Order: sequence, then C-alpha cells, then structure tokens
Amino acid sequence: MKKVLVTGATGNVGSRVVRELRACGVPVRALVRDWDGVAGKLGDGVELVSGDFSDAASVCRALEGVEGVFLACANDPRQVEYETGVIDAAAAAGVRRIVKLSATGAQIGSPLAFWDWHGRIEQHLRASGLRAIILRPSFYMSNLLGSTEAIKHSGKLFAPAVGARIAMINPLDVGAAAAVALIEDGHEGRAYTLTGPKAITYDEIAGHLSMVIGQKIEFVGVSDEAARRSFLESGMPDWLAEQLVAMFGILRQGAAAQISDQVRALTGREPRSFAKFARDHAGLFRS
Repeated sequence: MKKVLVTGATGNVGSRVVRELRACGVPVRALVRDWDGVAGKLGDGVELVSGDFSDAASVCRALEGVEGVFLACANDPRQVEYETGVIDAAAAAGVRRIVKLSATGAQIGSPLAFWDWHGRIEQHLRASGLRAIILRPSFYMSNLLGSTEAIKHSGKLFAPAVGARIAMINPLDVGAAAAVALIEDGHEGRAYTLTGPKAITYDEIAGHLSMVIGQKIEFVGVSDEAARRSFLESGMPDWLAEQLVAMFGILRQGAAAQISDQVRALTGREPRSFAKFARDHAGLFRS
C-alpha cells in the first residue's frame, strides 16, 4: 500500500490506525480540522491535510495519490451525506481500497439512527465498485471514560443499563484490525463484527474498576428519563441524547451480547479484556 488516507485520525480508533500503519512502514496522510496537538497525538512522519467532510474540495485534495482510505466519521445528522461524499470522491480518484468503520447492528431501517445511517452508507459503499471492507465494532470500552468525573466524585457508575450484557471492545483492537484490512489482500467484500472477549454487565464493570483503583465503585441503574436529563444537562444536543437513550434500550435487549472471533481472525491476537482497559486507565477513574 503506497499511501493511506485516514479520516477521523484524531479519534480513539483513527489515531490507532495511524500508528499501526506507521509501524508497518505505510505512508499515512491524515485529514484533520484542527492542527493543534495533532502531531503529538499521531506521532512523527504523518502528512497532515487540513479539511473536513463538509468541504468537498478539501476531501478531494486529501484523496490525491492515495491507494487506501480509512473512513470514519463521528455520529452526526449529516453522516450519510458526509461519508457517501467521501466514497464517491474516492471512486473518482481511483482509490484502490476503502475500510469503513461502521457499527454492530448497522441496518437500513434500524430504530437506532446511528445504525440506520451506517446501513445506508454500507449500501452506498457496496454499490460504488470500490474494493471495500466493513468493520462493525461493538460498544466501545472507551465510552466509559465519559463517566470518569461521576465515578471520581461519587464512587458511582450511573447508566440506564440494568441487565445489559455487552461484548465491549477496546478501540485499540479496532484500530489494529483496520490497519490489517487496509494492508492485507483477501479481505475485500467482507464485513467483520468486532467484539471483546466477553459480554459483561455494568455491575462487572464497576467490579473491575473497584479492583484496579482500590476503592468501591457501585453501579447505579437509572431510568431512561433520568439518563436523558443527565445527557442534556451535560450540554449534549437533544438528538444525541435521544439516540443514546435509545441505544441503551437496545443494549438491554441483548443487541450487543454476542461474541465474535474476528479480531483474532484479522490481527492474530485475542481482543483485550475490560480488566486490561480498566488497568490501563485506572488513573482517570481514581479520585
């Protein structure tokens, strides 16, 4: 692979994709909106291109001379427009391979808007004629980092997740899998479901955190309405708060309880456990 464009390069997954590709000697170009601190996060030797999905001209510039694209976009009401625009521009630019970061449950018509959007983008990608690989990760362990302040100050983990068993995945494993899919032949046309090694509950998460930080952390299940109020009070947009509440409802129904072996199939390594994630981030949770 001569050069790969990584979108979402400063995100939890995208930054790992950059580092994995660089470790394999693959030249990387990153599409970034804000250059402040980017070099420190991505490391040396990464070509930076200023732009974003809403600027079609910047996307076209970023695609010049690349053979592969890692396509990742934060959830946004314009996500379908943004990602299909990149796909069309990549096809016009002669890109050889594209790896799309999707989600477990991606399907057109899903009651969860995030998954519906991903389903629509996947359909467009399959029809584009590009050599495509789709990655569908489960719920990210890093989502728990949004609860660090509450845990530090109250010793409690709040979520509308009573009874939910979730095969959470470390974003580091998603990044490693994406790098392999970009570099290796033989994955084109496939969709990989990526999960952690075990479906765990929020009670178990609280137990792991308690162990690594040396203080009791209690999981407190909250109602959907209480969760919605909390999201809104944190400054979250209405549409996002509604979707997160809907997502937890789907998770309680078991939508992310299934485990796959496809991290190991792609990377040759077992996915990281939540216990390891907790150890790696213990300082963020400790009061």
